[in-house]
Amino acid sequence: MKELLAQWGLGEASLNMALQFGLKAIGAIAVLWIGFMVASRFQSFLEKRLVSRMDASVAKFLANAVRWMIVLLAVLSCLSLFGVDTTGFAAVLGGASIAIGLAFQGSLSNVAAGIMLLVFRPFKVGDVITVAGQTGGVQEISLFVTTLDTPDRRRIIIPNGQVFGSVIENVTHNPLRRVDVAVGVDYSAKIDDARKVLLEAALTIKGIDGEPQIYLVQLGGSSVDFSVRVVVETARYWDVKDQLTRACKMALDEAGISIPYPHMTVIQRSN
Repeated sequence: MKELLAQWGLGEASLNMALQFGLKAIGAIAVLWIGFMVASRFQSFLEKRLVSRMDASVAKFLANAVRWMIVLLAVLSCLSLFGVDTTGFAAVLGGASIAIGLAFQGSLSNVAAGIMLLVFRPFKVGDVITVAGQTGGVQEISLFVTTLDTPDRRRIIIPNGQVFGSVIENVTHNPLRRVDVAVGVDYSAKIDDARKVLLEAALTIKGIDGEPQIYLVQLGGSSVDFSVRVVVETARYWDVKDQLTRACKMALDEAGISIPYPHMTVIQRSN
């Protein structure tokens, strides 16, 4: 054995060092693998337990934070296998906090924004919101990002910094929502007659809250413009908007009131 090591140019000390390093590397890989597996399973378990006791968005946030803490402990354990003094890790981290903060200021700002979102709670998991130019249902609020699913089945992931720093429209926050349908009628129609027809059309919609409102908005360039408004449950908004638009069109057709459209008159003069 010694002759073989001599041919390779290795001594017993080098061999022992290589074996020790290999064992430490295998141990570190095993610790990391176990750490990530435990972190993922514990996150899933904790999230299921917390959802029944608190808001889903808060539960997911806390479970995700615990997951990263477990991963951090696994990394520290790997460092200790290689002889790194983890007891002084806090001091080292404090000394490097400025450099890390400058390097990861975007990520840290996203974490801070995520915490602020959970504190002020402008929305929660399950709400439909419009933020940063995107509209969708909130699926998750994590440490770094907010995840939305759009009505056309697209997954949108927005950094928390952009979410908290922009205007947030919570579409489904209130249980009731007003449906507005713009209608223009011909100038030849009588205003009171048109208003009556639109009111009767709005009254055909079932499940509205209160009385429909018919507002004369303006005298447009080619039509007299009305706004037909009804209040319904938020979940029925799009269905009612479709029904109300259809009802207004059919009622105006039956009453013989035309809905004008922009047109151009061309006058040709002969020399």
